[in-house]
Amino acid sequence: MRILLVEDDTLLGQGVSAGLAQAGWAVDWVSDGLDADAALRTTSYDAVVLDLGLPGIDGLAVLGRLRAAKDATPVLVLTARDTLADRVAGLDAGGDDYLVKPFELAELQARLRALLRRSKGAAGPILRHGRVALDPASRMVLLDDEPVELSAREFATLQELMLNAGRVRTRGQLEDSLYGWGEEIGSNAVEVYVHNLRRKLYAGLIRTVRGVGYVIPAAKT
Repeated sequence: MRILLVEDDTLLGQGVSAGLAQAGWAVDWVSDGLDADAALRTTSYDAVVLDLGLPGIDGLAVLGRLRAAKDATPVLVLTARDTLADRVAGLDAGGDDYLVKPFELAELQARLRALLRRSKGAAGPILRHGRVALDPASRMVLLDDEPVELSAREFATLQELMLNAGRVRTRGQLEDSLYGWGEEIGSNAVEVYVHNLRRKLYAGLIRTVRGVGYVIPAAKT
């Protein structure tokens, strides 16, 4: 899952970025409202963590431009402005959730997971498909109720495909969800992750749509 972090406090930005990356998120961090606006116009994100007090243009302006462009990317508003009026302003501008500084990284991650579930239409915190269950909070994958060890990128690939069950994900879309700015991408990295997932789980879980990408079929109802 790829996150845009918009925070002008250097120590906080470094800490949150490192913490999210350690937990398996791909994170792009900017500290200026204009840079955030440019990133959102050129890059697809699963969610945005957006501070309101920013140089360049403030967070409310960034959020307003995002929603004016009909972009429904989930936004977690992050701010030190702990008044009712500020919370209402952030939500009315198009924010999906609100977290007041100071905060614990574990709560930030839990709120991001909840935003992603809602944006993808997931019914509960555990993703399930056939014989496979994936828990984003514990980062555990089970096959027939037995744990399966996956690398961080294999886990992220499986999570992206399960969250988008029934929708084909291209190689480019999968790469965008797995890697942040400046990270080197192997020429066949996605193919390797998919191959490993099929080997560790089962071959029929992920289907190749020739010339397009990969898909986990939607569950039958």
